[in-house]
Amino acid sequence: MREFTVPPMATTPQAGGLADAVFGNARQAPDKVVFGRADEDGVWRDVTTSEFRDQVLAVAKGLLAEGVRFGDRVAIMSRTRYEWTLFDFALWAIGAQSVPVYPTSSSEQVRWMLHDSGAVAAVVEHEDHAMTIGAAVDELPALTRLWQLDADCVAELSEAGRQIGDDVVERHRLAVTPDAIATVIYTSGTTGRPKGCVLTHANFMAETENVVARWEPVFQSKPGEEPSTLLFLPLAHVFGRMVEVAAVRHRIRLGHQPSMTAAELIPSLAAFRPTFVLAVPYVFEKVYQGARRKAEAGGRLGPFEKAVDVAVRYAEAVEARAFDTGPGPSTGLRMQHQLYEKLVYSKVRDALGGRVRHGISGGSAMDRRLGLFFSGAGVTIYEGYGLTETTAAATANPPEQTRFGTVGQPVPGTTVAIADDGEIWLSGGQVFHGYLNNAKATEEVLRDGWLATGDLGALDEDGYLTITGRKKEILVTSGGKSVSPVALEERVRAHPLVAQCVAVGNNRPFVAALVTYDREAVEHWLRMRGKPNLAATELVHDPDLEAEIRRAVVAANTLVSQAESIRTFRILAAPFSEERGTLTPSLKLKRRAIENAYAKEIEALYRG
Repeated sequence: MREFTVPPMATTPQAGGLADAVFGNARQAPDKVVFGRADEDGVWRDVTTSEFRDQVLAVAKGLLAEGVRFGDRVAIMSRTRYEWTLFDFALWAIGAQSVPVYPTSSSEQVRWMLHDSGAVAAVVEHEDHAMTIGAAVDELPALTRLWQLDADCVAELSEAGRQIGDDVVERHRLAVTPDAIATVIYTSGTTGRPKGCVLTHANFMAETENVVARWEPVFQSKPGEEPSTLLFLPLAHVFGRMVEVAAVRHRIRLGHQPSMTAAELIPSLAAFRPTFVLAVPYVFEKVYQGARRKAEAGGRLGPFEKAVDVAVRYAEAVEARAFDTGPGPSTGLRMQHQLYEKLVYSKVRDALGGRVRHGISGGSAMDRRLGLFFSGAGVTIYEGYGLTETTAAATANPPEQTRFGTVGQPVPGTTVAIADDGEIWLSGGQVFHGYLNNAKATEEVLRDGWLATGDLGALDEDGYLTITGRKKEILVTSGGKSVSPVALEERVRAHPLVAQCVAVGNNRPFVAALVTYDREAVEHWLRMRGKPNLAATELVHDPDLEAEIRRAVVAANTLVSQAESIRTFRILAAPFSEERGTLTPSLKLKRRAIENAYAKEIEALYRG
């Protein structure tokens, strides 16, 4: 087994819990702004540490008044918004545990998670969510309370707890220890029924303290500029929760944005103006593709693509210098780079709010060229890797030596190992202790202090990890050829017209693919070529679109042998989505569900 360890940069406290930071912040810096909260007019209003402490205290007292007790679990079903963070810390202040639920979850999924966790209460965003839980409530005897954010349950709870003394909350908070459970986060269920990952206060402390210490340039910003970030990741996902905890513990101004759609996200970034962002590759892809389409519409595609090439070569030269394999950008390259700074790169940064210089990307693989482009354009994106079971990041690229196309080195305090079969194993303070009510599943992944991730990867001589696939996603053709589909799919997805790609081929004579198109990109492509705006059923048979997708497939096939290549493909009229049950809430492909939903289309691929 090959392994690589990075020593910890921070130690986990021996006492206390996550809510202590809220009260400590208010004592030490009562006027420090730690939140931006958008009002009904979209204006961002400041919230100080003392104001947040008072709100946490009021909600915590209300929860106690309503019967929530130390160790109880309370579900939160909402989009990303300020009140979610408020409830998280109020629950932690009284020793209770939060159970995040994706707002798109079905009634059956909600029933399972609330039943399995034994949740005694639930906080929902609006009436639709209340009805989703209501449809399952007869099978949830432990559930006795339901509060609705849009019905101002914060004020309701604050009023209910008015008669409870602050000292009651204080006694609860002081009883919380690092090994106490903070939250139970259910996996997205790509391969079966979701499992509840039990994460402790210590898990979050180990994760956030080491991440903030190691990536100081990201979280501390530059002198004279207050660090801030806009959180648009789902708070039901562990990545979003890690960001939330890190921001509060380190007094980083945090805003919440409930949507990741470009139409809503871009204006919020412009108004909030964060200094760094934490996102999934999809967001950075959308920013890049939006800039490219705008350039093409303005007749400046040629100069834009030249600027992209210069940015990529500039970032490659900087990368080579960092690893002592090159002298850095030449004089000519620096001059070209400076020329495009105002013309192109500054406008790309403006799409992220204008002040962003750093980003952290996780959740799925980012194309190396895309990472190089953003770095050359002045936004260094540190790609990382982690799981719900590791409280988010287990590895990430270090600031001084970013190796694009990899997911970096272990987070301080973490060891990464590659087993004989290529599986990635992890150990460290952020690794969970097991699944709730599921000893069998726990035993399958926790082995002598190691977490067997199910992912496949490789470590280079410097400890940088590259993800090569997932054990359960390996395709085995009828000829016995094993194919890891991830690299193929990601290369096809790199084409600007492609939204998603899933390779198929288990027990089949060859590998084939189902491809969905990016509607916005295709509409732009049609306009630029003077073609009519075709309906979806017509588009999938358009010979020009088919030719474009074929180019993407041919490019992907250059990565593999002929036996592993995609021989044929089918363009689908509709994208994979949460609503159709073919994507997880974190935008991962649900392969089994896709193969079931498109069984006829897959069968047709093999009939010729």
